[in-house]
Amino acid sequence: MSAAPHVAVIGGGVAGASVAYALGRAGAHVTLVDAGQHAASRVPSALLNPVRGQSGKVDPQAVAGLRRTWAWVGALRAAGHTVPCGRGGVLRPVPDGRTREKFARNLPPGAELPHTWLAPADSPVPLAPGWAHALWLPEGGWLDGAAFTAALRRASGARVVRARATDWSARQVTLEGGAPLEADAVVWCGGAVGSGWAGEEGTYRAGSLLLLDRASSPVALSFGAYAAPAASGGVLGATFEAPTPAWAPPRLPLGSLGWLLDRGLALTPGLRGAQVTGRWSGTRLSELRCGRGEDGVWRLAGLGSKGFLLGPLLAQGLAGEVLAHVTHRPPAPGALPVA
Repeated sequence: MSAAPHVAVIGGGVAGASVAYALGRAGAHVTLVDAGQHAASRVPSALLNPVRGQSGKVDPQAVAGLRRTWAWVGALRAAGHTVPCGRGGVLRPVPDGRTREKFARNLPPGAELPHTWLAPADSPVPLAPGWAHALWLPEGGWLDGAAFTAALRRASGARVVRARATDWSARQVTLEGGAPLEADAVVWCGGAVGSGWAGEEGTYRAGSLLLLDRASSPVALSFGAYAAPAASGGVLGATFEAPTPAWAPPRLPLGSLGWLLDRGLALTPGLRGAQVTGRWSGTRLSELRCGRGEDGVWRLAGLGSKGFLLGPLLAQGLAGEVLAHVTHRPPAPGALPVA
């Protein structure tokens, strides 16, 4: 085995770009097969929020994931890549004491994840009436997903093949038209669209953002929907459509549009007067797949809404496992386990 193994990565979204970046930094030769259909990774403002949903669940790897993503953002920006972001915190208003108790049960110790409970009157930004409490997470923030993903692809040093993969095995990828691509290992990061093309069942959820001419809040707000700044203006969004077992192009029904606007107005009075300038939609695939399958293909997919929170962390661990396998050496000391 040469000192620089060749790894083929299928999928150019945040999962595939993160794997390519981690492999490239470790010295591997990487070929990234990118069909250019990674809509969910082009989100113009993704929350880096470790406290999820309306129950306040915290993934066991969320804190480490949050810090890994911010570290990669810092490294990319130091290398001259433009990655708009706001590491200014995330505010999670909650409607009542019962919801606060659910959140509190899930929160890790403050030393692990800094947080503060605030009265609405003490919030760093104005909230709409009706909120009982607000959880302040100073290490959270927002990130331009499209810029981050593109910067990872560029910084990986990977050779990018603009094509659709139609078949793959442990050491070969077949491109549309029949051309084969040989490699020492294959990592599949197809995401929702790729899984849909492959006919894989899963939990697919469509969501949308409304693009605004200005930010309705200087920091990110989230409960049910979220409002956040963006590189230009702001966004209001949510993943709210009913889950489906197969992928379909996302859409925004009028009923959902009304629901989204109502949820936004319930979050912040700053939304009033903002003008809608466009829309972004994407589909997320849940049910995490991370590791080496029985067919010998490595996978990182099914990150759901946690692609930017957990993708870099899991990609780093997976890249270490891939390189240890193809070079027949043990993982480096301190390498992250693959979930």
